[in-house]
Amino acid sequence: MLTRAFANLGILLWLVATMWILELVDQLLLGSRLDLLGIRPRDLDHWWAIGTAPFLHGGFAHLLANTIPLLVLGWLVLLRGARTFVWVTGCAMLCSGLGVWLFGQPNSLHIGASGLVFGYLGYLLVRGFVERSLLAIAVAIGVGLVYGGAIVGVLPGQPGVSWEGHFFGLLGGALAAWSQPTSRRRLSGAASAR
Repeated sequence: MLTRAFANLGILLWLVATMWILELVDQLLLGSRLDLLGIRPRDLDHWWAIGTAPFLHGGFAHLLANTIPLLVLGWLVLLRGARTFVWVTGCAMLCSGLGVWLFGQPNSLHIGASGLVFGYLGYLLVRGFVERSLLAIAVAIGVGLVYGGAIVGVLPGQPGVSWEGHFFGLLGGALAAWSQPTSRRRLSGAASAR
């Protein structure tokens, strides 16, 4: 499992490198104009920004704040394999982006990979509960201890922070954990054994 995760690490590194390259180009050449490709809630002309917003950041500090948890949590998801990583990433991006587009504050602009970070967090926490294997539970507990305080980020109230992106990203990751076929088999088997 660990060998496979290291072999698949290139996927995660490509994702993060893309974010850094885009931010370098945006800061050095474009004067932060790429940020305008973020999500504008309920703007029918900008629905496609659901796919671009996670790759854009409001400066290097914003990107660095997302990079470390993205690498740590993303790698833990990669332990499940590339297919699972792509599935969880897609669910988190779609749920986070769609949630922001539908429920974000009017006349706001949302960018950043924190929806992905919260998606990976949601997946790892829920996967421990759903799978009930010793390893999945240990990972969920460890992730909960290290990153559990971030859950406060799903609550409204911090100016300039997209709590909607955090909340719906967390929800997307949780849905990805519940939707995996092995999850349903284990749950139905556990229910019938009672």
